[in-house]
Amino acid sequence: MNRPSLLVISAATILVLTGTPGASATATATAPVTRAQSAPADVLQPGPYHRRLDPLAGTWKATKYNYLLGTDGKPVVSRDLVVRTRWIAKTGGRFLQEEAEGTLNGNPYYRLGILGFSTIDRRYEWTTFDSVTPTAMTYRGPALVKATHVLSLPGTFTDPGLLGPEYVGKTIPMRTVITMRADDRHTFDIYLTPPGESERLIDRVVYVRKST
Repeated sequence: MNRPSLLVISAATILVLTGTPGASATATATAPVTRAQSAPADVLQPGPYHRRLDPLAGTWKATKYNYLLGTDGKPVVSRDLVVRTRWIAKTGGRFLQEEAEGTLNGNPYYRLGILGFSTIDRRYEWTTFDSVTPTAMTYRGPALVKATHVLSLPGTFTDPGLLGPEYVGKTIPMRTVITMRADDRHTFDIYLTPPGESERLIDRVVYVRKST
């Protein structure tokens, strides 16, 4: 019997069964590269799009105009909102946290918001949780090629009846527009588009920086 032939057959069989070419090849193989190791630094680290949000950080006196709760086109106005916005250090400064407290239509009001920029999708992302609606509000902006002082962030939500009992359970398109007018003033506008209707403004909050 030809022993070299048997050795070749045995080696080929081991390769098919185990997928391992042999000890020498294993010894020279390099360690696998993880996603974090291979990703470019500008994708992993905060950059100029994050810095564009710096004017939002601080403590603010806010006035809220809610047209959804108002009548005859006149909004319910809340003038006692205090908003505190800060970069979350434990995220590496990638996300802003906003907390707003005050009253709305005579009732206690609270909102928590998280705003950031996805360097992978190149878009701003904004999610809020408040004391009025039983669901999170999530917005995802379009991919950007340059920084801007106006962020238009579309999203949807399942209506719990804010627009009326006939809308309960329906998916409603919405949009938040964040306009950074100056270092000491900006606005947050919320628009809804009920089925079969045009988009309309339902909430506006005007922020003015509190004196230190």
